[in-house]
Amino acid sequence: MNPDDKPFPIPHTLAEFAAEPDNDKWRGWIARLPALVAELTERWSLELGAPYEPGGMCSWVAPARNAEGEALVLKMGVRHSEAEHEIDALRFWDGDGAARLYASSVTDDTCVLLLERCTPGHSLKQTLPEPEQDRIVAGLLRRLWKEPPPGHPFRPLQSMCDEWGDELAADAERNPDQVDAGLVRAGLEIFRSYAGTADRAVLLATDLHGDNVLAASREAWLVIDPKPYVGDPAYDAVQHMLNCPERVDADPYGFCQRMANLLDVETERVQTWLFARCVQESFNNEPWTQHLGSVATRIAP
Repeated sequence: MNPDDKPFPIPHTLAEFAAEPDNDKWRGWIARLPALVAELTERWSLELGAPYEPGGMCSWVAPARNAEGEALVLKMGVRHSEAEHEIDALRFWDGDGAARLYASSVTDDTCVLLLERCTPGHSLKQTLPEPEQDRIVAGLLRRLWKEPPPGHPFRPLQSMCDEWGDELAADAERNPDQVDAGLVRAGLEIFRSYAGTADRAVLLATDLHGDNVLAASREAWLVIDPKPYVGDPAYDAVQHMLNCPERVDADPYGFCQRMANLLDVETERVQTWLFARCVQESFNNEPWTQHLGSVATRIAP
């Protein structure tokens, strides 16, 4: 695909996000994208297909084949805090439970990954009922949870919790009547100090849920799009749980216990992390978060 032959294809979600008034950075990045894709295509001798639709807000991802005909994926991502060490994590896991990384490149504003293509590629979320997803997610997490070697580049979980805490404090100051002040105080205390009470520190995915697990041929399921930090393994249950909102609402205690048992971690720790994230997400005005204030009240430590 030669970007000069026709208008360069931008997936729907990325185009929509870039069109928002405050996203000049994204519009500038998209303007530079055709040249960068052309340069990488030539460097790695790739034949590209059209990018996947609807895509995501922070990346341009397309199927590719190299000169040997291997089925790959080219991912061009805007550098952002949460995914800063995606390349390092995929290299560390080396295909054990996650998509294999074949090559990478990093510039001031872009992370480029040449990845194993997951075929047939449908997501776990689209394929199996949520209780069955629990087992797959837990099994993959337990494989990913390895202690990185000395001198590793990964940030501690506490650094992400500090960002969550700052966001929660700012939201509560702007909207003091939206969430009970006692819940906010408890959530802030957890974000500020709880990560340091764990007795294990392993490499976490932090954003593993059914849409980030794809059906593959090398293994039945592989993880994509990690946002790696090092810290408490119990934290890693939470994003999958938040992506199952009806079950969180119906029986948060039971769901915490189920995930804790599958992951061999303490139920109390899963519940504590879920509580803090529910408090934080209660300030998000998306429809799927409207019930989380009630959940936080019910599972408050």
